[in-house]
Amino acid sequence: MAHPGSNTPTANPVSIIGPHFCVPYPIELAVASKILTITDGNFLVTDSNGNIIFKVKGTFLTINDRRVLLDAAGNPIVTLKQKLISAHDRWQVFRGDSTDSSDLIFSAKRSSMFQLKSNLDVFLANNIKEDVCDFKVKGSWLERSCVIYAGESSKIVAQMQKNHTVESILTGKDKFMVTVYSNIDYAFIVALIVILDGINSTEGVGV
Repeated sequence: MAHPGSNTPTANPVSIIGPHFCVPYPIELAVASKILTITDGNFLVTDSNGNIIFKVKGTFLTINDRRVLLDAAGNPIVTLKQKLISAHDRWQVFRGDSTDSSDLIFSAKRSSMFQLKSNLDVFLANNIKEDVCDFKVKGSWLERSCVIYAGESSKIVAQMQKNHTVESILTGKDKFMVTVYSNIDYAFIVALIVILDGINSTEGVGV
């Protein structure tokens, strides 16, 4: 997917969740989720060969949305939790199955309370002031077309696009592709996609 901006490979690994999720080459991931599933997130993330990389499970229709990113064996990598009182739909991401503040890795929120696009500002846990975001997501969740940038720069670290196939239509699955650039933590990118889905599903609209 061509998009304006810099996609020069990152020389040093950008590890947010873990260094083992950084590889020195671009990685293509396929994200599929069953439509109209309420009791379970049922996200499935596979590589270009169809091997399962991540699964996402969650609790819905509760006071706050909570989802867990699991590896292929079912081990929790991070827990994603919607903050109860937040004007900008803030989500917090914690290490493993914890929701303790000491295990906070990063948080993400809508760039604006009133927006038609799925724009997010992402702040790492050590960015206390939050004057400038560490990553930014821009695009449309409805179209499954989003680009993730490093901070306020034009440097692209990942991007996603809709994948219309006969299989996805017949099986009732929503499927899209994600390209994560070299040395970028791909577990972190998947976590951002889960947050996008969470924000838009709780809104009841896909904007």
